[in-house]
Parts: sequence; C-alpha cells; structure tokens
Amino acid sequence: LVAGEASGNVNEGDIRRIQIRETINSHFDKEEKLFEQGIKCLSLFFIDEVAKYRDYSQPDEKGEYARIFEEEYNLYLNEMLDLDETAYVKYLKGITAEKTHSGYFSIDPSITKTGENKGLSDDVDAYDLILKKKEQLLSLEEPVRFIFSHSALREGWDNPNVFVICFLKHPDYNNEVTRRQEVGRGLRLSVNKHGDRMDHPSIVHDVNVLTVVASESYKDFV
Repeated sequence: LVAGEASGNVNEGDIRRIQIRETINSHFDKEEKLFEQGIKCLSLFFIDEVAKYRDYSQPDEKGEYARIFEEEYNLYLNEMLDLDETAYVKYLKGITAEKTHSGYFSIDPSITKTGENKGLSDDVDAYDLILKKKEQLLSLEEPVRFIFSHSALREGWDNPNVFVICFLKHPDYNNEVTRRQEVGRGLRLSVNKHGDRMDHPSIVHDVNVLTVVASESYKDFV
C-alpha cells in the first residue's frame, strides 16, 4: 500500500477508532515522562454529537465513542501493566478505564434527574469538575485524564495541561478562526502539582508540546 490508499472497506467508524487509539498512545507516551515531574496529563476530544459519547437510550448511557475509548484504553493499559512495577505503572493500576474519561457539554447545572433529563446528574458532576474545579482536575489523585467535549469553545473552557487534542468531528473547512481556537485549547504553559508553571527556559520547549490527532482534512490548515 502507498500513502492515501486503503485495503478493503474503511468507514468513518474505523477512522474514529484509529484516532482514539492514537490519542491514547500519545497520551501514555507523554504522561510517563510528565508523571515523573508531577505534571498531570490531559487529553481532549472534540466531538460533534453528544450522543456519540453519552447515549441516554442505553442502560449504561455510553455512546459509541465511550465504548471504543474503553476498549482501546484497556488494550494499551494491559501492555503497560506487563512492564516493571514503577511508580507510574502503580499509578495506572489504580485507575479504571471507566473512571478516567468524562464528558463536558454545555448544559444547565440545575437540571433535575427526572423525566427526559434522567441521568443528567452525572453530567452536572462532570461539568463542575471540568469547568469549575481546575485544581482538582489537575491533581494526580483525580482519575479523569481524558475529556470529551462538545462545547469547549462556546464555554471558553481551557486548561493548561491539555497535551493531546483529537478531532472526532467533521471539520469546518471554511472557518480557520474556529480551528485556531480549537487548537488553542492546548496552547498554554502547563503547571505541576504544586501549581508552578513549567516555563523555565531549560525545559519550556521540552515539556509544553501539543499533539493534534486529526483527519487528513487538516492538511491545508497545518
């Protein structure tokens, strides 16, 4: 095969799975180095439909992306757990796939858990953690490391420790400003667990590196 060719049927679901897999791989690679420096590593997924992540018609409320994430995360995690018992591997053992991802959507935190809104209390908890409790989110004791967002731009959300951004959405080909704003969610100097900004000249360019996982439609923008 040469670049741009595919063998067999390749649908959008396959592409999204590969993107999620690559995001997880990149996250682990960065996190292992950052962990030693006391820096919490976060990865951000931009999605175009809330139902792809949180499906209220399902008993466990998991959407397609949530299921794919947990499958791929566990595959990679099992490889990591076969390695020597370092402090980082012990850290990973204490976090389940189900607990390490959360969704952030533009919702009204006053929503009650009745009728059509049944199940949304979990959304409110996630909303508060991601939007309001930045210090908790940046703590290594907090298991959430992967965030699925439908509305990070609309809410003006950003976090200094986003090291990987994945675009699981159809791009807005004509809106370069939006693309710049989306990438900008990961273009901030990170902080360690003590709240110290990682801006020392000797390390600033080694620590603060953003990886973007996108489809080939991003070629012209890049």
